Amino acid sequence: MATPDVTDPTPTVAGLFAGIGGLELGLHRVGFATKLLCEWAEPAKAVLLDQFPGVDFHDDVQDLPALPPVDVVTAGFPCTDLSQAGRTAGIHGKQSGLVKHLFKLLADSAPKWVVIENVRNMLALDRGLAMEYLVSEFDRLGYHWAYRLVDSRFTGVPQRRQRVILVASQTEDPRTVLFADESSELPDSAYRDDAFGFYWTEGNTGLGWAKDALPTLKGGSGLGIPSPPALWIRDAPEGRAIVTPSITDAEELQGFPRNWTIAAQQDRGRTGHRWKLVGNAVTVGVAEWVGRRLRNPGDFDETGQIPLLKGMRWPLAAWGNSDERWEVPFRMWPEQHPYKHLLEVIDRDSLTPLSLRATSGFFGRLQKSRLRYNEDFATALKKHVEFLSAPALT
Repeated sequence: MATPDVTDPTPTVAGLFAGIGGLELGLHRVGFATKLLCEWAEPAKAVLLDQFPGVDFHDDVQDLPALPPVDVVTAGFPCTDLSQAGRTAGIHGKQSGLVKHLFKLLADSAPKWVVIENVRNMLALDRGLAMEYLVSEFDRLGYHWAYRLVDSRFTGVPQRRQRVILVASQTEDPRTVLFADESSELPDSAYRDDAFGFYWTEGNTGLGWAKDALPTLKGGSGLGIPSPPALWIRDAPEGRAIVTPSITDAEELQGFPRNWTIAAQQDRGRTGHRWKLVGNAVTVGVAEWVGRRLRNPGDFDETGQIPLLKGMRWPLAAWGNSDERWEVPFRMWPEQHPYKHLLEVIDRDSLTPLSLRATSGFFGRLQKSRLRYNEDFATALKKHVEFLSAPALT
């Protein structure tokens, strides 16, 4: 079995299903070196080859012969079949089912750590079948595992994004990584009321409403297209109050440098590919937090944990192995970094007014729904429609 070179003081990473490298960039920022990247999607490959020059690259996990000797294997496997914005075909769907190749590779390697990231819906879809599959495979291979649902806002970015982080190891205790830190969400008073994010592709059963933040950036939507969420800016003039952010805003909201994905546009010529890539990415600050604890594990307090029986609903955080499973009372904010207010992050000069068609469709769905919403918001939508509908002066 391949083992890491213990004489190398720099911990190393192999990134499977690497996307645009959110996990790997976060780990790099806290001292890890990437030895291998594996990704099949052409736009994502263009980004990885541009941003990680000199790193060994393989384009298909299905025929990757073996993992190199590394300390950490990352696997942000496709959420297409798990996400509510996707097909929800389940863990054995065509795309999400590719994670089985991770376990085939792990059977013949010995990384110190494995890190997986995926959508919250993985805990509930098919009565938790996806999570049951993952932890059962780790149990079969002799791993200890722990997972925790986290909200990217704890890293300071104004994006409400809830993702499952799972850490597993054959030799270490993953609880000292995911459960060594516990903080609390900022109080509502800490958020400004000058800007609110929402999903313009919804309006029937939800809004994705977020105060001083955008809702989750997604690779797809209820309309089946990759699209940015919208935001309402209270003090903006007519025509500029209901807008969408730029792709570079989205990159910063995910913790990447602006224009991180520019190579994808150069490769395909349209920003739509970049929106999908950024929407599917891991928030870089979340990966940094995990990386710091991988390098310097903390203490785990067992207070409040309760047995978790097979078949029970998956909680927000848990740990286990082939012999036992436990639910732990940890929340979605392991740390509390200084918060960047939404209007301090986005470039107001690059915002695009939401189109008449999009605004009218959303407003119409909203009015027919039974959803509760801010009346000032409804007025702003109505004025935006009227402004865009007004004939141009000649």
